[in-house]
Amino acid sequence: MGKMLKTAVQVLLFIVLAQLSDAIVAWLHLPVSGSIVGIVILFSLLQLKVIRMEWIELGSKWLLAEMLLFFIPAAVGITNYKSLVIHSGIFIFLSIFISTIAVMLFAGLIGERLAVKRGEEAR
Repeated sequence: MGKMLKTAVQVLLFIVLAQLSDAIVAWLHLPVSGSIVGIVILFSLLQLKVIRMEWIELGSKWLLAEMLLFFIPAAVGITNYKSLVIHSGIFIFLSIFISTIAVMLFAGLIGERLAVKRGEEAR
């Protein structure tokens, strides 16, 4: 199977998973978004080895590479909320800035701990 077809099939798998997780959230009236449930489902399937990383690797790499395209509508949509940005723009900026720093910090700490743990396992 060609690389392009594999990528398309893997992206389709992500779309099906997203639709399924949205349906689960609606059906169970869960107070979280479908994307969070989808991440939990995908992580569980990977950990239980129901899905192998090779089965989703090309699709996930393509989606990550094209991620900027998913944020353009949100950035353009801000123009509809000019008064909100004028009145609360600094608070919006601060919350984005602080949450970005927190994500970077915790990702670094978790990565460091995993690297140390893998180093200990290799001995």
